[in-house]
Amino acid sequence: MDKRRKFLKKTALGLVTFSTVEVPGLTPFKGRSKKEEVFFTTGFKVAEITLDSVIIWTRLCSQEYPNPIVHERREKVFRHPIDFDEDQSVEQMDGAVKGGPGQVRIKIKAKGQEQESGWMEAVQSNDFIVSKDFQNLQPDTIYQVVLEGRTSKKGVSSLTYGSFKTAPKSDQNKDVLLVTSTCQYFWSFDDKDRGFKSYDSMRRMEPDFFIQTGDYVYYDKPGPLAKDLAKARHKWHAMDSRPAIRDLYAKCPVFLMKDDHDLLKNDVYPGMDNYGDLSYKEGLDLWYKNAPITSKPYRRIRWGKNLEIWLVEGREYRSANTMEDGPGKSIWGEEQKNWFVKTVEESDATFKILFTATPVVGPDRKNKSDNHANSTFETEGDWLRKYLSGLDGMFVVNGDRHWQYVSEDSETGLLEFGSGPVSDYHAQGWTPGDVRPEHRFLRVKGGFLSIGVKSENDKHTIVFQHRDVNGDVVHEEIFESEV
Repeated sequence: MDKRRKFLKKTALGLVTFSTVEVPGLTPFKGRSKKEEVFFTTGFKVAEITLDSVIIWTRLCSQEYPNPIVHERREKVFRHPIDFDEDQSVEQMDGAVKGGPGQVRIKIKAKGQEQESGWMEAVQSNDFIVSKDFQNLQPDTIYQVVLEGRTSKKGVSSLTYGSFKTAPKSDQNKDVLLVTSTCQYFWSFDDKDRGFKSYDSMRRMEPDFFIQTGDYVYYDKPGPLAKDLAKARHKWHAMDSRPAIRDLYAKCPVFLMKDDHDLLKNDVYPGMDNYGDLSYKEGLDLWYKNAPITSKPYRRIRWGKNLEIWLVEGREYRSANTMEDGPGKSIWGEEQKNWFVKTVEESDATFKILFTATPVVGPDRKNKSDNHANSTFETEGDWLRKYLSGLDGMFVVNGDRHWQYVSEDSETGLLEFGSGPVSDYHAQGWTPGDVRPEHRFLRVKGGFLSIGVKSENDKHTIVFQHRDVNGDVVHEEIFESEV
């Protein structure tokens, strides 16, 4: 703890402004009544951005707009829909977006460099999803994106547009602004037309990239309960078509992580029983279809000289939650732990952040048993907190918890930042006045977390800002390197 505190110096609180490059947003869809037309109603994702590569994902649709939201919601937390018919066909459900066969071509262009995918087939067996991995890009460069869809060579073309910026090289002293959020149940929306206010608030900040830390959808909450593959797919269609999400993705690269509810069901681990007819394997395959990555689910992000981020996987490699705790019980698994230790010790970034879908520090509720803050994984949790606290410039950012907080571990001094859920309607699970000794900040409301790194001369600063759904700062922590 002394070593870490020597490296970081807490400065006076105050707002810091980070400049980002202005890029064009999404062009509105212009509908035509011709039957041969297809649409990009569920938007597209610019994912896994690096200094020289990117994945662009999309899904071809046969309807221009998602089905309207017609059900009223209960007034309790999560806002479950009232009188929702779980047995109706998926195509009739609120938010449904029917896919359509056809062809998609993706083009990217910047500074005289242009690449295109060629025409790719969108087919029913793949849920009409297509993606393209672009390589050999230029670092720290803005690229324009054009997606074109058609039913056939003779079909009418539909177009949508976006942009992204590649990462700077690891020796470049570049400012960076990123945003992160977690836990978004479709029916917990706080804007009926747009979806979630937090997404519009994040978009207005013009971040360099966005990290979603899991529970992107909730298979095991009603409206519908996703107990088969068709309903599980519907959850992704309905979420991705929300305008606030779609518009952020059109101009902001995304990194997606998974947790339990967007894999199968609550507290899931390998070997658990099906959720209805939906199996663990089907849930895992579906996540990979909708969260475009090309390698293992644990990976790292390098953004210039001063920031490196590790995204770790907490569901695929874990021991059973019910297993007796001890040295052999793990959330990460040995291969991932070895990768993390090796790569983090290789890093020369000024600031380092571990992004985890579940807490490491907590505190957490007594009835929980699936994360490093719980006694059920105490052995690995103790090792991880001690190890992380000995690393210069290391912080933890987590998802999963339905409240915003900053905690400092009493034994090691490790700091953890919980972003909180994406909307106030999803906030629950902790009593607002229950401030523990570990808490530096506690707020049982929704919103998101922004993180900025700024350099001036030889001084490097990292700023963590908890924000409400409108983007207003509700808490701030600022640290400076002493390099």
